[in-house]
Amino acid sequence: MSEYKDMSDSEKKKEDWMNSKWRPMMGWLYMAVCAFDFVLFPILWSLLQAVTHVSQITQWQPLTLQGAGLFHIAMGAVLGIAALGRTQEKMAGANNGGISTPPAQPAAFSVPTPVPAAPAPSFSAPAVPSPTIAPRPVAAAPAPAAVAMSSSGKPMPAQQPDEEL
Repeated sequence: MSEYKDMSDSEKKKEDWMNSKWRPMMGWLYMAVCAFDFVLFPILWSLLQAVTHVSQITQWQPLTLQGAGLFHIAMGAVLGIAALGRTQEKMAGANNGGISTPPAQPAAFSVPTPVPAAPAPSFSAPAVPSPTIAPRPVAAAPAPAAVAMSSSGKPMPAQQPDEEL
């Protein structure tokens, strides 16, 4: 906190506000740019052409898609990394303003560690022998077939015999 010693309270508030709100502002800015470039400007462009009676009407070309959409790729990276950074901050315990909360006070009493209880007695019915089931006879595996070769000398896939039902 030594860097805050020579700052006034208004400067601290400004810095805290900017530090805590830049991520949502980037999201709102990106949403506004997309709304203008993909919704508002195409409508206004069409209306302008209709009002001026242009003989050949052209379609609006989104400005943010120029240059292979690098703007959208960059904004996706900024917003994605900002969200990841905020997640890491939250997991580390930081709050919105960057002002740390006071450390938790130690408890005035200690909680005893639980002692495992003795297992409860079981009152199950006596075991009844299950009837024995004879195993099914297993058919012997068929002998591997000889590998057939094609005219070029490559091995052909083996043909599996059809099973009898």
